[in-house]
Amino acid sequence: MLDTALRAGVSPETLRKIESGRVATPAFPTIAAIADVLGLSLDAVWSEIKRSDGEAGLARSDRGAGERLAS
Repeated sequence: MLDTALRAGVSPETLRKIESGRVATPAFPTIAAIADVLGLSLDAVWSEIKRSDGEAGLARSDRGAGERLAS
């Protein structure tokens, strides 16, 4: 997670808060930077948000992204 946060230009604490849902509406540039580091398109992120049907976070509903965050 530390590497992902640093490469995306966000603090590890911010990334933890986003992943856990404590940041309900992260800024678009933050999400775009994290998606880029994880190799996800913004279309894929949006599809996952829509698919999760209101769940608190992408990483919680997408095991693949969560695993990439951990690396």
